[in-house]
Amino acid sequence: MSDTPTIGYAAMLEQFHPTEALDLAEYAELRGFSGVMAADHFQPWVPAQGHSAFVWNVLAALGERTKGDFGPGVTTPTFRWHPAMVAQASATMAAMYPTRHWLGLGSGEALNEHITGTYWPEAPERINRLFEAVDIIRKLFMSSLAGRDVRHEGQFYKLESTRLWTMPEVPPEILIATAGPVTAKRAGRVADGLITVGAPLEKVAGLIDKFETGARDSDRDPGSLLKVLQLHISWAPTHEEALANALVEWPNGGMKFPKADIRSPFEIAQIAKMVRPEDFDGRVLISPDLDEHKAHIQSYLNLGFDRVYLHNVGRNQREWIDAFSVDVLPGLTR
Repeated sequence: MSDTPTIGYAAMLEQFHPTEALDLAEYAELRGFSGVMAADHFQPWVPAQGHSAFVWNVLAALGERTKGDFGPGVTTPTFRWHPAMVAQASATMAAMYPTRHWLGLGSGEALNEHITGTYWPEAPERINRLFEAVDIIRKLFMSSLAGRDVRHEGQFYKLESTRLWTMPEVPPEILIATAGPVTAKRAGRVADGLITVGAPLEKVAGLIDKFETGARDSDRDPGSLLKVLQLHISWAPTHEEALANALVEWPNGGMKFPKADIRSPFEIAQIAKMVRPEDFDGRVLISPDLDEHKAHIQSYLNLGFDRVYLHNVGRNQREWIDAFSVDVLPGLTR
């Protein structure tokens, strides 16, 4: 295992036109970042962010314009999408860009999933739907590679006999995104990896422990499974600029409560009026100090993450990429 960590770029389709997001991802790779994460949103968190492009189009373009790994971090295979459609999209991507594409899956937020007008259930059902969807996607990958049809009739989904006709030689890794310990343990039993977001170190360490416990419960080596972090930060030349960027561009990062049931960016914008600078503590590091950012990222790498995708919340992307490529990335170790 290399001592050089994989530090990727989070392409925020909520904030940037897809063409600009692609330009920035390509620029980040040229400056030393490796890999790209982009989330499947139908709406931005707050109107000020301004965008929400279709992630699968962007991922295909990323495959052409970059050389590292990439994936939807995350998509929800349970409401807007039937799991079979997500499996087909991911298998096609992996066939086009072998060994580079991974599939990040989550239980979703009403912000994106309520738009089709279906019932929005409470968290336990959303999580159960996710794991049934993972089972369907895994079955489709494995059976299709073996040249067999598969069918499924479960609590939430039905799949009539079919297979994926375009498959890569090796199916995409399935990573499950969560910030909750119960889901992390279940993910450890069935997934190829875990995705989580920056939070207080003790909470994140607890998630990793639950994930690894789940892996051991299923007789798998936790060390063989990916641990992936999306880390939101706010860097600018001055603290005042960095703080303003966080409050204007990413106020949702300062909301210390579940947001999965909120349906509108305009509702979140109203709640954002109550966000104060101290609300970002432990969730978004706001600082002009590059050494402080380096130490912050290193503290998560020390927990055992294989990949960290960085999101600087401001619009100053190229300035941030340049600064981190010189003074932060070279000093990080695993």
